[in-house]
Amino acid sequence: MRRSLAFVLALLLTVPAAAQIRSLASTPNTESPLDGPRLVDPLRRDEPIGVTRLQAAAPPTGDRNYQPQVGQPGKDVVWVPTPEPLIDAMLRVARVTPEDFVVDLGSGDGRIAIAAARDFGAQALGIEYDAELVALARRNAARANVAGLASFRRADIFASDFSNATVVTLYLLPSLNLRLRDRLLAMKPGTRILSHAFTMGEWQPERTISTDDAFGYFWIVPAQVAGHWAFEVQGRRFAAEIGQQFQYLTMAPGGPLKNGRVTGSAVTFLAADGRQLNGEIAEDRAQMSGPGWIAIRIRNGH
Repeated sequence: MRRSLAFVLALLLTVPAAAQIRSLASTPNTESPLDGPRLVDPLRRDEPIGVTRLQAAAPPTGDRNYQPQVGQPGKDVVWVPTPEPLIDAMLRVARVTPEDFVVDLGSGDGRIAIAAARDFGAQALGIEYDAELVALARRNAARANVAGLASFRRADIFASDFSNATVVTLYLLPSLNLRLRDRLLAMKPGTRILSHAFTMGEWQPERTISTDDAFGYFWIVPAQVAGHWAFEVQGRRFAAEIGQQFQYLTMAPGGPLKNGRVTGSAVTFLAADGRQLNGEIAEDRAQMSGPGWIAIRIRNGH
């Protein structure tokens, strides 16, 4: 047995130095020879020689070992961060306050959720599929002293429930925006939507936001008004069939109402005689009213 051990050790000692150096150099994240691959003692197969086994090594953690690279691939998009000036401008346009719950879809390193918490006092949640980016975002939130307000979840945005958000931010591709559009439109009227760079197809934004190096878009989820309504306007009664495409309302030509617009739960009609009717849509969407007028829904539209 001693002769076998001596023979093995002699073989190891004859391995060329260059081969040993190549072996260490090819070991990822190796800072010491003790962190490299281990040799197995032929006399004790259950007891490897050395400190750690390569395949059992813990994944790199901390900023020193992980920094995201602009353009690195993700599940649905590559990672490109939103510039800080645009983040500030978008959150200001949305009038974010401590009463808001901001959800950032595809939150990356966490900068939008952190800004919402740090600069506006809002509760914020970032949803991100990449586990290392989630861990980095949590560290960034701790450094910004907002870990109690800004949290991060590893999840698929298309399989996540964010229906209780009051503000939704995203920087995705146009095709992904369209995949999310129906879900966004089904959110509570008045929910604010912010997108860096890309639109929502035919859903026209309320505002375009520009900074020196980037631009974004702002929408407000409209209440669903389409349907048949019975109106009473200053004592005059009539029925109107209202069509709706996103925030814009249409009526049949020649009727008492020409067109209209919805912003959240606020509604405005332009009457045929040029008057403007301003009002609010009830939460149950069965009634809307304003100064001098009221309307009751008879049936929903399509």
